[in-house]
Amino acid sequence: MLKMNLLVKTAGLIAATTLATVNFANEAEQPLQFAQLTDGFNAETTYMASCFACHSTGAAGAPKVGAGNAAVWAGQLEKGLDTVVGNAISGVNSMPAKGLCFTCTDADIRAIVEYMVASSE
Repeated sequence: MLKMNLLVKTAGLIAATTLATVNFANEAEQPLQFAQLTDGFNAETTYMASCFACHSTGAAGAPKVGAGNAAVWAGQLEKGLDTVVGNAISGVNSMPAKGLCFTCTDADIRAIVEYMVASSE
């Protein structure tokens, strides 16, 4: 009975995690530059999977993403987009390299940064 209870709790956790990362928005309404860039890569989906936890809350000083955070990103972009992308690729402060997105290319990271900036206006 104890194993069954643990199995049910684990299945519920997996289902909740999966549902939390599902994008219910109509992809046709997403800007083309962010929706499908290359080989099915989707910046928003990847952001939700790899970046959301810190950038939605500002954990460990991560610049927050979302409406009303344009000033935060303007401060970051004073260094230039290439520098911000380079920091995201290499890691900076508490952020690990590529935000632990092991499958992301440098171009993917650039697209995610551009998505985060655009989403914060």
